[in-house]
Amino acid sequence: MKGIINIAYPESLANSLRLSEKEFESEMKTSSLVKLFELGKVSSGVAARVLGLSRVDFLELLSKYHVSVFGAYDTDDLNDDLANA
Repeated sequence: MKGIINIAYPESLANSLRLSEKEFESEMKTSSLVKLFELGKVSSGVAARVLGLSRVDFLELLSKYHVSVFGAYDTDDLNDDLANA
């Protein structure tokens, strides 16, 4: 992978979440990709690849964050698709 993002944060932030530095950084990476998926900015396949997961594992992970597997696909779109099926 080419891109690296460095984010400065106080040690107390990871400590307040009772996470090690490595666990906190992993959580930041995961939650960022989940949010990008939720907003429709990245596909589940791209997010899974960046996280080193299968697409199915990424989709299962979304429930931990209370994010729909449909991402930015809103209920109006879903209802339209069902009506046209």
